[in-house]
Amino acid sequence: MHLVLTGATGLVGSGVLHHMINASSINQVSILSRRPVPMAEGHVKVKVIIHKDFTTYPSEVLNQLKDVDGVVWAQGISQTKVNKEEYLAITHTYPLSFARALSTTVSPKPVNFIYVSGEGATTTPSFLTSRFGIIKGRTEADLLALSKDPAYSNLRPYSVRPAGVDPTAHAEIEGYAPKKTGMEGLFVRTLLPVLRFAPGWLSPTRELGGFLSKLAEGDGEAKEGEGVSGEGRTINNPAFRGMMGI
Repeated sequence: MHLVLTGATGLVGSGVLHHMINASSINQVSILSRRPVPMAEGHVKVKVIIHKDFTTYPSEVLNQLKDVDGVVWAQGISQTKVNKEEYLAITHTYPLSFARALSTTVSPKPVNFIYVSGEGATTTPSFLTSRFGIIKGRTEADLLALSKDPAYSNLRPYSVRPAGVDPTAHAEIEGYAPKKTGMEGLFVRTLLPVLRFAPGWLSPTRELGGFLSKLAEGDGEAKEGEGVSGEGRTINNPAFRGMMGI
Protein backbone atom coordinates (compact mmCIF):
# COMPACT_ATOMS: atom_id res chain seq x y z
CA MET A 1 0.00 0.00 0.00
CA HIS A 2 1.12 3.51 -0.86
CA LEU A 3 -0.71 6.20 1.12
CA VAL A 4 -0.59 9.99 1.14
CA LEU A 5 -0.88 12.02 4.33
CA THR A 6 -1.33 15.74 4.87
CA GLY A 7 -1.33 17.55 8.20
CA ALA A 8 1.41 15.24 9.49
CA THR A 9 2.72 17.79 11.99
CA GLY A 10 -0.72 18.32 13.56
CA LEU A 11 -2.37 16.38 16.36
CA VAL A 12 -4.57 14.09 14.25
CA GLY A 13 -1.89 13.76 11.57
CA SER A 14 0.71 12.74 14.15
CA GLY A 15 -1.55 9.92 15.28
CA VAL A 16 -2.08 8.81 11.70
CA LEU A 17 1.61 8.94 10.87
CA HIS A 18 2.54 6.89 13.93
CA HIS A 19 0.14 4.17 12.78
CA MET A 20 1.34 4.27 9.17
CA ILE A 21 4.99 4.00 10.17
CA ASN A 22 4.28 0.87 12.19
CA ALA A 23 1.74 -0.81 9.89
CA SER A 24 3.29 -3.71 7.98
CA SER A 25 0.53 -3.47 5.36
CA ILE A 26 1.74 -0.01 4.33
CA ASN A 27 5.03 -0.03 2.43
CA GLN A 28 5.16 3.62 1.34
CA VAL A 29 3.95 6.90 2.84
CA SER A 30 4.16 10.17 0.94
CA ILE A 31 3.66 13.25 3.09
CA LEU A 32 2.72 16.57 1.53
CA SER A 33 3.95 19.27 3.87
CA ARG A 34 5.09 22.88 3.85
CA ARG A 35 7.95 22.04 6.19
CA PRO A 36 10.01 19.05 7.38
CA VAL A 37 8.21 16.44 9.48
CA PRO A 38 10.38 15.41 12.47
CA MET A 39 8.48 12.17 13.13
CA ALA A 40 9.21 10.99 9.58
CA GLU A 41 12.99 11.31 9.93
CA GLY A 42 14.86 8.04 9.70
CA HIS A 43 11.95 6.01 8.33
CA VAL A 44 12.84 4.65 4.92
CA LYS A 45 9.26 4.06 3.82
CA VAL A 46 8.26 7.67 4.47
CA LYS A 47 8.99 10.44 2.00
CA VAL A 48 8.25 14.09 2.76
CA ILE A 49 7.40 16.13 -0.32
CA ILE A 50 7.82 19.80 0.51
CA HIS A 51 4.87 21.52 -1.13
CA LYS A 52 3.90 25.15 -0.59
CA ASP A 53 0.80 25.74 -2.73
CA PHE A 54 -2.04 23.32 -1.98
CA THR A 55 -4.22 24.71 -4.76
CA THR A 56 -2.02 23.36 -7.52
CA TYR A 57 0.01 20.18 -8.07
CA PRO A 58 2.77 20.24 -10.70
CA SER A 59 3.86 17.14 -12.57
CA GLU A 60 6.99 16.72 -10.43
CA VAL A 61 4.71 16.12 -7.44
CA LEU A 62 2.05 14.02 -9.15
CA ASN A 63 4.60 11.80 -10.87
CA GLN A 64 5.59 10.55 -7.41
CA LEU A 65 1.99 9.60 -6.62
CA LYS A 66 0.93 7.55 -9.65
CA ASP A 67 0.57 4.32 -7.66
CA VAL A 68 -1.17 5.79 -4.59
CA ASP A 69 -3.96 3.69 -3.03
CA GLY A 70 -5.38 6.14 -0.52
CA VAL A 71 -5.15 9.52 1.16
CA VAL A 72 -5.70 10.77 4.70
CA TRP A 73 -6.33 14.49 4.49
CA ALA A 74 -5.65 15.61 8.06
CA GLN A 75 -4.55 19.13 7.18
CA GLY A 76 -6.60 21.77 8.94
CA ILE A 77 -6.65 24.79 11.19
CA SER A 78 -8.88 26.28 13.86
CA GLN A 79 -11.40 28.79 12.56
CA THR A 80 -10.20 31.12 15.33
CA LYS A 81 -6.69 31.40 13.86
CA VAL A 82 -7.45 32.66 10.35
CA ASN A 83 -9.99 34.84 8.59
CA LYS A 84 -13.00 33.44 6.71
CA GLU A 85 -11.28 33.39 3.30
CA GLU A 86 -8.21 31.59 4.63
CA TYR A 87 -10.34 29.08 6.50
CA LEU A 88 -12.36 28.35 3.36
CA ALA A 89 -9.18 27.84 1.34
CA ILE A 90 -7.54 25.50 3.87
CA THR A 91 -10.68 23.55 4.75
CA HIS A 92 -12.41 23.33 1.37
CA THR A 93 -10.29 24.47 -1.59
CA TYR A 94 -7.13 22.55 -0.69
CA PRO A 95 -8.65 19.06 -0.26
CA LEU A 96 -10.91 19.42 -3.32
CA SER A 97 -7.96 20.57 -5.44
CA PHE A 98 -5.86 17.58 -4.43
CA ALA A 99 -8.74 15.11 -4.82
CA ARG A 100 -9.20 16.23 -8.43
CA ALA A 101 -5.47 16.12 -9.19
CA LEU A 102 -4.86 12.72 -7.62
CA SER A 103 -7.99 11.12 -9.08
CA THR A 104 -6.83 12.10 -12.56
CA THR A 105 -3.26 10.94 -11.85
CA VAL A 106 -4.14 7.40 -10.72
CA SER A 107 -7.20 6.89 -12.98
CA PRO A 108 -8.72 4.42 -13.65
CA LYS A 109 -7.41 2.87 -10.46
CA PRO A 110 -9.73 3.55 -7.48
CA VAL A 111 -8.34 5.79 -4.75
CA ASN A 112 -9.72 6.25 -1.24
CA PHE A 113 -9.82 9.84 -0.01
CA ILE A 114 -10.30 10.21 3.75
CA TYR A 115 -11.24 13.73 4.80
CA VAL A 116 -10.87 14.60 8.49
CA SER A 117 -13.98 16.64 9.23
CA GLY A 118 -15.34 17.09 12.75
CA GLU A 119 -18.38 16.73 14.99
CA GLY A 120 -20.53 19.77 14.37
CA ALA A 121 -20.10 19.62 10.61
CA THR A 122 -23.38 19.47 8.72
CA THR A 123 -24.56 19.43 5.14
CA THR A 124 -27.83 21.09 6.20
CA PRO A 125 -26.70 24.18 8.15
CA SER A 126 -28.97 26.68 9.87
CA PHE A 127 -28.33 30.28 10.84
CA LEU A 128 -26.92 28.95 14.13
CA THR A 129 -24.30 26.73 12.49
CA SER A 130 -20.72 27.85 13.02
CA ARG A 131 -18.33 28.66 10.18
CA PHE A 132 -16.54 25.42 11.02
CA GLY A 133 -19.72 23.37 10.66
CA ILE A 134 -20.79 25.03 7.42
CA ILE A 135 -17.48 24.78 5.59
CA LYS A 136 -16.58 21.29 6.79
CA GLY A 137 -20.06 20.13 5.79
CA ARG A 138 -19.70 21.77 2.38
CA THR A 139 -16.42 19.95 1.84
CA GLU A 140 -18.01 16.63 2.78
CA ALA A 141 -20.82 17.21 0.28
CA ASP A 142 -18.52 18.42 -2.49
CA LEU A 143 -16.18 15.44 -2.17
CA LEU A 144 -19.16 13.11 -2.48
CA ALA A 145 -20.47 15.06 -5.48
CA LEU A 146 -17.01 14.98 -7.07
CA SER A 147 -16.97 11.19 -6.93
CA LYS A 148 -20.18 11.14 -8.99
CA ASP A 149 -18.62 13.22 -11.75
CA PRO A 150 -17.58 10.83 -14.55
CA ALA A 151 -14.21 12.58 -14.74
CA TYR A 152 -13.45 11.57 -11.12
CA SER A 153 -15.48 8.37 -10.75
CA ASN A 154 -12.49 6.45 -9.36
CA LEU A 155 -12.57 8.62 -6.22
CA ARG A 156 -13.83 6.85 -3.07
CA PRO A 157 -14.38 9.58 -0.45
CA TYR A 158 -15.07 9.23 3.26
CA SER A 159 -15.53 12.02 5.77
CA VAL A 160 -14.79 11.24 9.42
CA ARG A 161 -16.04 13.51 12.20
CA PRO A 162 -13.82 13.27 15.30
CA ALA A 163 -14.94 15.02 18.48
CA GLY A 164 -12.55 15.93 21.32
CA VAL A 165 -9.19 14.73 19.99
CA ASP A 166 -7.36 13.19 22.94
CA PRO A 167 -3.64 12.28 22.79
CA THR A 168 -3.40 11.39 26.49
CA ALA A 169 -2.77 7.66 26.00
CA HIS A 170 -0.53 8.09 22.97
CA ALA A 171 2.92 8.71 24.41
CA GLU A 172 4.65 7.95 21.09
CA ILE A 173 3.45 11.22 19.53
CA GLU A 174 4.32 13.39 22.53
CA GLY A 175 6.83 15.99 21.45
CA TYR A 176 5.74 15.76 17.82
CA ALA A 177 2.15 16.98 18.03
CA PRO A 178 1.94 20.76 18.58
CA LYS A 179 1.02 22.26 21.91
CA LYS A 180 -2.40 23.86 21.78
CA THR A 181 -2.74 27.58 22.44
CA GLY A 182 -5.58 30.09 22.55
CA MET A 183 -9.08 28.61 22.49
CA GLU A 184 -7.69 25.19 21.58
CA GLY A 185 -5.39 25.34 24.58
CA LEU A 186 -8.33 26.27 26.78
CA PHE A 187 -10.18 23.20 25.53
CA VAL A 188 -7.24 20.93 26.35
CA ARG A 189 -6.83 22.39 29.85
CA THR A 190 -10.48 22.58 30.86
CA LEU A 191 -12.93 20.64 28.70
CA LEU A 192 -10.83 17.61 27.78
CA PRO A 193 -10.51 16.42 31.42
CA VAL A 194 -14.28 16.79 31.82
CA LEU A 195 -15.00 14.86 28.63
CA ARG A 196 -13.08 11.89 29.98
CA PHE A 197 -16.14 11.26 32.12
CA ALA A 198 -18.15 11.08 28.86
CA PRO A 199 -15.79 9.13 26.59
CA GLY A 200 -18.30 9.03 23.75
CA TRP A 201 -17.29 12.62 23.06
CA LEU A 202 -13.59 11.78 22.80
CA SER A 203 -11.47 10.68 19.86
CA PRO A 204 -8.26 9.07 21.15
CA THR A 205 -5.44 9.70 18.69
CA ARG A 206 -4.12 6.13 18.73
CA GLU A 207 -7.42 4.60 17.65
CA LEU A 208 -8.31 7.54 15.40
CA GLY A 209 -4.99 7.29 13.57
CA GLY A 210 -5.51 3.58 13.01
CA PHE A 211 -9.09 4.06 11.86
CA LEU A 212 -8.24 6.74 9.31
CA SER A 213 -5.31 4.74 7.96
CA LYS A 214 -7.38 1.57 7.63
CA LEU A 215 -10.10 3.43 5.76
CA ALA A 216 -7.46 4.65 3.34
CA GLU A 217 -6.26 1.07 2.88
CA GLY A 218 -9.74 -0.41 2.60
CA ASP A 219 -12.06 -1.53 -0.19
CA GLY A 220 -13.67 1.89 -0.64
CA GLU A 221 -17.19 0.55 -0.19
CA ALA A 222 -19.94 2.52 1.57
CA LYS A 223 -20.29 1.86 5.30
CA GLU A 224 -23.45 1.04 7.23
CA GLY A 225 -24.75 1.45 10.75
CA GLU A 226 -25.81 4.00 13.29
CA GLY A 227 -23.84 7.21 12.99
CA VAL A 228 -23.09 6.66 9.31
CA SER A 229 -24.66 9.09 6.83
CA GLY A 230 -23.91 10.74 3.49
CA GLU A 231 -24.67 7.61 1.44
CA GLY A 232 -22.45 5.55 3.73
CA ARG A 233 -19.49 7.90 3.44
CA THR A 234 -19.74 10.14 6.49
CA ILE A 235 -18.81 8.58 9.82
CA ASN A 236 -19.47 10.40 13.08
CA ASN A 237 -17.50 10.02 16.31
CA PRO A 238 -19.76 7.40 18.01
CA ALA A 239 -19.68 5.33 14.82
CA PHE A 240 -15.88 5.54 14.63
CA ARG A 241 -15.61 4.49 18.28
CA GLY A 242 -17.99 1.59 17.70
CA MET A 243 -16.08 0.38 14.64
CA MET A 244 -12.87 0.48 16.66
CA GLY A 245 -14.43 -1.25 19.69
CA ILE A 246 -13.83 1.60 22.14
